[in-house]
Amino acid sequence: MNKPISPRLHGVIDYATVATLAAAPRVMNFPKRATRAADALARSYGGLSAFTDYPLSVKRAIPFKAHGAAELASGLALPLLPWLLGFSEHKAARNFFLGLTAVTLVVAALTDWDAEE
Repeated sequence: MNKPISPRLHGVIDYATVATLAAAPRVMNFPKRATRAADALARSYGGLSAFTDYPLSVKRAIPFKAHGAAELASGLALPLLPWLLGFSEHKAARNFFLGLTAVTLVVAALTDWDAEE
């Protein structure tokens, strides 16, 4: 399978995801628990991205493949959050997290984890 997402493009997607996670709860009026979850994810994704060994990092400390494993793990947990945290009845918040799940898993599947830049 062709893996069209390079480490640099993956970094761009990561930082765009962080910005989206930070803005969406305010723009879409999420309930408090969904907002807290999105804020926590924004901080953790931001930290992971800042320290991943790829072109857009602040300090290259985390191997790119370890970054991918962390994203895959979070992508598997994301669809459960609306039910676990009690905001599944809020359609916008629930669907945002389900959409984030899809984006996370698709980006992981299309990233060339062996590429070097």
